[in-house]
Amino acid sequence: MLYQVYEAERSFVEPFADMADAAAKMYGNSDTLLGKMPGAARVAASFALFHRLGKDYEKPEFDIHKVPVDGVEVAIDERVELKRPFCQLKRFKRLTDDLKTLETLKHQPAVLLVAPLSGHHATLLRDTVRTLLQDHRVYVTDWENARIVPLSEGVFHLDDYIHYIEQFIRHIQGKYGNCHVISVCQPTVPVLAAISLMASRGETTPLTMTMMGGPIDARRSPTTVDNLATTHSFQWFENNLIYQVPAKFPGAGRRVYPGFLQHAGFVAMNPGRHATSHWDYFRDLVKGDEANADAHRAFYDEYNAVLDMDAAYYLETIKTVFQDFSLIKGTWDVKAADGSLERVRPQDITDTALFTIEGELDDISGSGQTEVAHDLCTGLTERTHNHFEVPGAGHYGIFAGHRWREMVYPRVKAFIAEHALENANMPKAHAAHSARAVSQVGARSVKRA
Repeated sequence: MLYQVYEAERSFVEPFADMADAAAKMYGNSDTLLGKMPGAARVAASFALFHRLGKDYEKPEFDIHKVPVDGVEVAIDERVELKRPFCQLKRFKRLTDDLKTLETLKHQPAVLLVAPLSGHHATLLRDTVRTLLQDHRVYVTDWENARIVPLSEGVFHLDDYIHYIEQFIRHIQGKYGNCHVISVCQPTVPVLAAISLMASRGETTPLTMTMMGGPIDARRSPTTVDNLATTHSFQWFENNLIYQVPAKFPGAGRRVYPGFLQHAGFVAMNPGRHATSHWDYFRDLVKGDEANADAHRAFYDEYNAVLDMDAAYYLETIKTVFQDFSLIKGTWDVKAADGSLERVRPQDITDTALFTIEGELDDISGSGQTEVAHDLCTGLTERTHNHFEVPGAGHYGIFAGHRWREMVYPRVKAFIAEHALENANMPKAHAAHSARAVSQVGARSVKRA
């Protein structure tokens, strides 16, 4: 009943939030009678803050309309390339009538950016996408809010997530011959599983996989998030965090981990910081500092927009990744389309270069949790292992903001370009010989960026 109670309360508050927004505009307009009253700025700021705290936050837009490529502005056409019940593969197609730039675009590598399915929408990677578009063809996994997926579409499992990634990789390979995969946070585990399974079957695997701040081994430098998963039983998560979607949504009756509970957990990790941020927003409005107020609104428009996750997927992730550590222990079996079980064997990957990236101050995926992927991918040669710890960066700093743009992206760009060029220049016979040689390689050492 908790979900139903929450929705009833939200529906009750929403009209008052709308009224507060209207009042804030009236008191904030110096041309109105209310705006001329003493203390009008503080009253307007109070109503504006109430509106922000009480409003419903819809899924944001990527809002990327143009990017520079070699000094030329190119237009961006955001389109859905593949649609699955729980995810759509979005492509950000670049358009230009500059012939030289068009020729450049044709030869740039294709990248599949796998966004997290862990509470926020894929738009959280807006800065990542915008930066990548300068030098790459970019595809993004845009996960659906489980509450809008009808029950008739079935249950979404962790195995389904892995199969989606495989399908998206094959789709891009079919268009360009091959691709590069970047996974941010949560998807590092299922992406490694997907590429491992493809390798074990003898399929063509991506040229590179870049893994950023993910819980490959959550036992290393455990964070608050990791400790929550290890100190509570599987039954605790199922009994306390799983609820049915109310009747007002298309996914009515679906068992989910609701977005509002996830948001409460995000805020609870650092309530003081959020309280201070809202107080600063109030003061900025009173002072008329619209630049800082706009920055606050932009951040929380994204941060407060959350989605429901299918219960099966969420609970299986808790058990597989954070409690059983199945990937690390080599005991993870994934159900194939025909119902058979396939063992996840990262050691079978031989033709996909690996780059792991961690933030020095990451409080979500602790130090070493992502880097451990190198210990699993023993089928790769030494020169195809790369790792970079970003100085001074927290979790979000490795894929957004100035550290991402100035410190991380140049390395990611160079890594992709190096292996894209190698693939283009490598004769087929030599490639086959290299694959056989690499399969005999055992231990490795990590090349530090």
